[in-house]
Amino acid sequence: MRTTISVIKADVGSIGGHTMPSARMLDSVRHDVADAIDQGLIVDGFVCHTGDDICMIMSHRRGKGDADIHRFAWDAFLGATAIAKTYGLYGAGQDLLVDAPSGNLRGAGPGVAELEFDLLEAKHRQAESFMVLAADKCGPGAYNLPLFLAFADPMYCAGLMLPQMIKGFRFRIIDMDNVAGDSIIELDAPEDAYHIAALLRDNERFGIDAIISRGFGEQAAAVSAQRLHSIAGKYTGKDDPVALIRNQGIFPAPEELLSPFVKAHYVGGDARGSHVMPLMPVAVNTAVTGAYCLPIVSCLGFSMEGSGHFTDAHTDFFANPAWDEVRRRAQQKAIEMRSQGWSGAAMLPYSELEYGGFRDTVGGLVKRFQIEAGGGGGPEPTPTTVHVRQS
Repeated sequence: MRTTISVIKADVGSIGGHTMPSARMLDSVRHDVADAIDQGLIVDGFVCHTGDDICMIMSHRRGKGDADIHRFAWDAFLGATAIAKTYGLYGAGQDLLVDAPSGNLRGAGPGVAELEFDLLEAKHRQAESFMVLAADKCGPGAYNLPLFLAFADPMYCAGLMLPQMIKGFRFRIIDMDNVAGDSIIELDAPEDAYHIAALLRDNERFGIDAIISRGFGEQAAAVSAQRLHSIAGKYTGKDDPVALIRNQGIFPAPEELLSPFVKAHYVGGDARGSHVMPLMPVAVNTAVTGAYCLPIVSCLGFSMEGSGHFTDAHTDFFANPAWDEVRRRAQQKAIEMRSQGWSGAAMLPYSELEYGGFRDTVGGLVKRFQIEAGGGGGPEPTPTTVHVRQS
């Protein structure tokens, strides 16, 4: 049975600043999802939040990019936005960048990741399990390093040496600086691993759009890799990406997919989306209330039965105490980086700063610079007499 999983996430308002959505907002979206199940629009659904972003995880049979599914998600976010406005919450409707999206929400502001596949019909896929990564306070390139390590490096995923994965995976990489449309290159690991790394090292420009099994032609991962300021024509903040990943069997196992997150690697984001900070794994429904506006990522695991329903429980991967040490290390790395304040690598380059006023401040100062006589690069200055004071 052809089945689609759609993960759609947006920040449409939060309590006391960029922290978390209110219970009323979450209840509103959950009510909408329950109605959509009752009406047959979707097969199943789950609602949670990571930081200030509300995330809807839905299964259905309408295919990727379905206008009705995306319109439903948009309307659910509008309902939560109305509640946020009523109670004066911060950033009400922040990620809804257009008045009325035309069908697909890609390009309208919310993060969208979707996978479509034949559910439990292939001999190589007797059980369907998947995981949803949801990040806050960081850009779409935040998954570049961990997904590269999980799908292309046997030091992190020993399963890559097994027969079902040894042919490797195809990486679809998007150039997020191209505003004319989705600009994609496809590169194969392991043969093109160095080329893939050369692109993915730049988290602010290149991001993983999808990963496909070369042995079976099945898509393993989808990432919401589009930059909001490319969409909106101006800097509108970091994109808080989602990733949808199928696991086990012909794909890496959960532990192989998650082990790279032990690094708590540095990403662009944090306060006002303008700093370089470690990505901290957290339990689902965690608010952003730490000493810094630390980039965070949650990870939920689901299984699906033959009709497309989720099983009656889910797994919260990062809630395990094993991740407490990683969180401690992330906090220590954050303290060290933020102790450098505004200097050098501690902050993003001007083109990526959400502190938009920085560009105005520096631009005004640049206009005040003057070429001094004798400084080179121009005509020789008129010789002058130099008076030397005798000691």
